[in-house]
This record gives sequence, structure tokens and C-alpha cells, in this order.
Amino acid sequence: MRRTAKAAAAVAGISLALAACGDSGTPNEPAAQTSAPTANPADIKADLTWWDTSDATNEGPAFKELIAEFNKTYPNVKINYQSVPFGEAQNKFKTAAAAKSGAPDILRAEVAWVPEFASLGYLYELDGTELTADAGDFLAAPVGSTKYNGKTYGVPQVTDSLALMYNKKLLNDAGITAAPKTWDELKAAAATIKEKTGKTGVYLNPQGYFMLPFIYGEGGDLIDPEAKKITVNAPEAVTGAEKEQELLKSPGFAKPPATDAYAAMMNEFKAGNAAMIINGPWEVNNIKGAATFGGLENLGIAPVPAGSAKAGAPVGGHDYVVWSGMPQEKAAGAIAFIKFMASAESQAKLADKLGLLPTRTSAYDKVSNPIISEFKPVMEVAVERAWIPEGGKLFGPLDEAATAILVQGDDAQKALDEVARKYKTEVVKDYSTQ
Repeated sequence: MRRTAKAAAAVAGISLALAACGDSGTPNEPAAQTSAPTANPADIKADLTWWDTSDATNEGPAFKELIAEFNKTYPNVKINYQSVPFGEAQNKFKTAAAAKSGAPDILRAEVAWVPEFASLGYLYELDGTELTADAGDFLAAPVGSTKYNGKTYGVPQVTDSLALMYNKKLLNDAGITAAPKTWDELKAAAATIKEKTGKTGVYLNPQGYFMLPFIYGEGGDLIDPEAKKITVNAPEAVTGAEKEQELLKSPGFAKPPATDAYAAMMNEFKAGNAAMIINGPWEVNNIKGAATFGGLENLGIAPVPAGSAKAGAPVGGHDYVVWSGMPQEKAAGAIAFIKFMASAESQAKLADKLGLLPTRTSAYDKVSNPIISEFKPVMEVAVERAWIPEGGKLFGPLDEAATAILVQGDDAQKALDEVARKYKTEVVKDYSTQ
């Protein structure tokens, strides 16, 4: 049974259309336009539900402020804002979309979710709408995450990558004048900081996503989508995991706990007890609000250190997507809302307030937050992930391996062989193995 036929809408005098993706992942044929163009925003009426998966405390208030600004221009488009925990949103959306009941009209989707949801027929195709009219203003990597089978199913909201974040005062107190550029330099700096200040030099989060800079640094990756090959247990990936394991046993590195390591890492960094961490721009506002850290003027940002092959961290971020079950009479309001939220002006405001990285090139000219410019070299070495429907499922097995290797001290080759086995049997069954 095919899903809703193409819904037509008009915003700001331009004819628009949203095409629902069928269960097979193929968009339906266009239907005739059902409403006349309108230039008056007050004439657009809709009652929309938006699931915001950002941090409810550190980021949510800023998005609510943007909604209030949007309603000054579009008073008759009601946005029912719902904060949904990030860890629950993916499965919650899939369950609701499959049941054709309870799904939000608009979702803030993690970049890996978009091709998966599109392949299941849960998203509207956005090609031909005003939302893709200025696609050239968006950075290439974020745009890549919105595609499935050559069609567009999302609008990039924010982008990010992992960086080396450091406490400038602690490095200065230890006599370290520049951020480490290699893992060996990081190892030496950690020992020096511990010796001269008594503080922890480096706190690493033992999760799969945070292991990627070590894997990329040796020239490895999780999969090769072009060759349809599983590479997570290839020599390069194993060497990267072994390098991180080696560092965690070195002087000045914190021994992470098996649970809640991320929270422990952030607490130690914000308290000024750990000099360096690897994390992303989503934590800038959190660090800014920590009275014990010393303000953003004490925060240093640098690309992740390099391994033997290169420096590289994964591209992350979030996109706005529209549920394919949304009634067509809401299309004009949904397009107007996403267009406003994804505008260069809105992205610049979020960058200034939260430190989130814009996905629009033009937004960077409007940003005054100096932290954003410090992330530019970070993004220059960012590695684009494989945008496949199964992409979001790659990290469960990798998280288990990261805990085994980095917390329990298990053999890296053995742990990553198990990840490869799970990829083959549960995730990308048509891929070949090493």
C-alpha cells in the first residue's frame, strides 16, 4: 500500500510540493496543486508537533526562543514543542511512524537516522520545495546526510565533529604552549600536566563514536560502502583501537568507568580537574555555564590529534525531517517553520548562543561567537560517515567493543572481530568481511 500522495502547498508566493516516500523508498507521482499561492504569512494556518531531541537544559530554551520569533511572522502556525530524549527518539519515531499514529509532524533527526527513515517510507521527499531551492548555501557534508537514493529527505540543522577541547590555564600551568597535534604528543602532555599540576591530563570517553578519531587516524573505517566491505576489524582499525587502549594506561590519563563515563568526563572537565577531552560543539554552552571552569576565554579548541595516517573525526549533526503521514493541509506551515529555523539568521543565533556549528555557508558571516571560528580547522579534517540506512546501527556493537577494549582491557583484534561478525549477521548482511 503506497503512502500519502504528493501534498501541494504554497509559501511566500512560490508553489511548493512535498512528496511522500513509499514503503519501497520510491517517491510517489506528484498530485495537482491544491492551494493557491499566498504572500501573506498570516494566511498560513497549521497546528504542528515538533520533536526536539536537543539537550533540554542547555539547548532547548534557545529553540523555544526561535519558535517565539517565528510566531511573530506566522501567528497562525502553532508549534507544539516537545522535548524528546535523544536516546529514545529514534525508536520512538519508528514505532509511531509504523503505526501511522503519534509521530510528530517535524523531527530533529540525527544525521544517521535520515537515510534509515527514508528507506522505510517514513519521510516526505523535499526535492522541488522551497526548502531545497538554496541547497548550494549548505555545506557538502551535512547535505550528504539528507540524501537517500538520490532524493532529499531533510534540511541540515547543525553540523559538528569531535575536537580536542582543553583548559588553557592548566596547559599554561604545565608549561605547554600549544595543543598536541599527535597522539604521542597528547601522551607526553598528559604526563607533564599530571606531574606539574596534579590534575588529570586527559579524560577520554570509552564509546564507539569517540573511538573513531583513533581508527581514522590510522587510515581505518567501520565499513567501505562502495566496496560493500566490513573493515572495522582491518589492521588499521585495530591499530587505532590499540593506540587508544595504550593511552588510557599511560600517566595522566583518567581511568573511565564502565557506565556514565561521558557525564564523569564532562564533570571533571568543567570542574577544572581534567585538562583535555575529546568532545563536540554541543557542549560549549554547558562549559560556558560552569562557574568552576573559567569561562569560554579559558576554553581551547583544536583538531583531534593525528595518528600515523592523518587527523580525522566523524561528521555529526542533525537535520529537520517531515513525517510522511503528516496531512497535506499542514505542508505550508511545516515548510515555513523549517525554512525559518534553518535560515542563516536562525543558525547564526544558535551559534552565538549555544556554540552550535551552522550548516549554511552564509551563516558564518553573521556569527560573532569566536568559538565558531575555532571549529573551522576542526571541520576541515572531519571525515564524512557512510550515509546508508543501516548507519545508525553501526554504533551499538562498536560501543560494546569500546567498553571491552578501553575499560576491561580486552584484546582489540578479538573485540573488533566480534563487531565485524555482528555487522555481517545483523546490520549489513550483504557486505563481505575481511
